[in-house]
Amino acid sequence: MAHLLVSNARLVNEGEIREADVLIEDDRITRIDASIAVPDGADVIDAAGKYLLPGMIDDQVHFREPGMTHKGDLATESAAAAAGGITSFMDMPNVNPQTTTRTALADKYAVAEGRCTANYGFYFGATNGNIEEVKALEVGEACGIKAFMGASTGDMLVDDPEVLERMFEHAPIMVVTHCEHSPTIWDNEAKARAKYGEQVPFSEHPKIRSAAACLASSTLAVDLARRHDALLHILHLTTAIEMDLFSKAHRSEKRITAEVCVHHLWFDESSYEQLGSKIKCNPAIKRAADRKALVAALNEGRIDIIATDHAPHTASEKAASYFEAPAGLPLVQHAMLTLFDLVADGQINIELLVDRVSHAPADLFGITERGYVREGYFADLVIVDPAMPYTVSKNNLLSKCQWSPFEGHQFSASIDTTIVNGQVVFRDGKLTGHIAGRRMEFTRAR
Repeated sequence: MAHLLVSNARLVNEGEIREADVLIEDDRITRIDASIAVPDGADVIDAAGKYLLPGMIDDQVHFREPGMTHKGDLATESAAAAAGGITSFMDMPNVNPQTTTRTALADKYAVAEGRCTANYGFYFGATNGNIEEVKALEVGEACGIKAFMGASTGDMLVDDPEVLERMFEHAPIMVVTHCEHSPTIWDNEAKARAKYGEQVPFSEHPKIRSAAACLASSTLAVDLARRHDALLHILHLTTAIEMDLFSKAHRSEKRITAEVCVHHLWFDESSYEQLGSKIKCNPAIKRAADRKALVAALNEGRIDIIATDHAPHTASEKAASYFEAPAGLPLVQHAMLTLFDLVADGQINIELLVDRVSHAPADLFGITERGYVREGYFADLVIVDPAMPYTVSKNNLLSKCQWSPFEGHQFSASIDTTIVNGQVVFRDGKLTGHIAGRRMEFTRAR
């Protein structure tokens, strides 16, 4: 049996910070105590002055496999995630072929086995034509049912009112939604073209993908969920006006929950001048007032989860004009560091950070024995050094696309060590080569 002891750590877990040692045997945490003697033959990581956290569980990523692996794949992007302190991820279905049948879902799990540095789970994609497949899903097959209730690619836009009613009525597991109202977006695009032609500035993006478009769609999703008593999780919220849709109650008392992404907590409309297409994403990064409202909602409990929506594209793809440049940006390697900068700035506290990136995803998706530092749980851990700044450069980027909107930025903290299923996968600024990720177990039913 392999032993690993993390000693002298400042453990942040379940709402408190305390000095602790954590003993790992094989893939499990076996003891947490103020002081643990070093077992014979054990490896030791001295975490003095550093934080020990449960690893981040990212409930929204696009790792691009199958079908778009020139942008990223399960191996490269899960390695980048692990380097950023993300020990588990849930990947979206808008790949090629789309994950919109149970057969495609099983095939995707088979492709992932033995290739992921972090633990993995996959969404099942809803369409206007696959409601019987949705109804046939069994608990544990997918982490959730993804519905694009807004402009999307291919046939993954779910906008048929009858289909939406049946999906919310019959979904056996949680429905997660991308909420933007397509007709509003299309009308705004036409207005932008009339004003600018094809050379629309990227600063118009939050006006095209407007707050009104977001509110119309998220209001519809909440109404459907309430009428059918469905589990609903609305992804990547971006606006102040949507916050009143969500309760301040603890997640254990809610069937409708919300997510915010790190880039919407960090950037605002003033960032388009410098970064342009690099921060084009859907829904759009909006006003400074919206960013502040998201931080406030996070602190109030209206927003339950922080995620990335990691969505890499090649640099050449992103260099195109407004209508041609794809939406999305690579974020997994720097998400935790972004949040630690928000902690350093006093916008959130570290206990809330851990709750929203680790505890809440485990609870809301019913993930078995992950998301907490508890005896008997899987050893998915990250050590963060708050006194060691980290500067992003092309030389230390791990996503296949090899660019980041954070290039040149110095974060106040750095990821020291990432442990997945008891194996050190990242240490001292380098991946160790251990491919430790496993398929996660999801138990939450409707």
